[in-house]
Amino acid sequence: MLLRWHPLQEVEEVSRQFDRLFRELAPQERETTKGGWIPASELRDDGDHLTLRLSLPDIEPKDLDIQVTKDSLSIAGERHIQRKDESDKGYYWSEISYGKFRRVFALPVAIENDRVKAEYNNGILTLTLPKANEVKAFKVNVSNELPASESNQ
Repeated sequence: MLLRWHPLQEVEEVSRQFDRLFRELAPQERETTKGGWIPASELRDDGDHLTLRLSLPDIEPKDLDIQVTKDSLSIAGERHIQRKDESDKGYYWSEISYGKFRRVFALPVAIENDRVKAEYNNGILTLTLPKANEVKAFKVNVSNELPASESNQ
């Protein structure tokens, strides 16, 4: 079995692992940097499009700002603390991050930014990012027949 080597994917994986390590070493800095937090994300290549998913529980879709270009996208929003009653005694602890966030993603391939679709369901934002024609793979059929002009000679 032959496996294709994708060096850029390995570099991105190492980068993600370093990001994860630094988040684990300093979680309070991650959550309080400029009053924000960083939602978890995943980017998947589905052939003719990319799929980006972000975990955004307790955020209203109307409170999201999504900006898309041909090779990058930016997502910003805010999770508000929900207070039910002013007479609450308070929390023993809270591991939920609140405040503003902003993520900017450099995309690995060009996309058709005017055809991006967004769906928000059960706290997960899913963006479908159609690849630009210049990066889509097209199948070419090879014929063993000669053109009519060459077969008569």
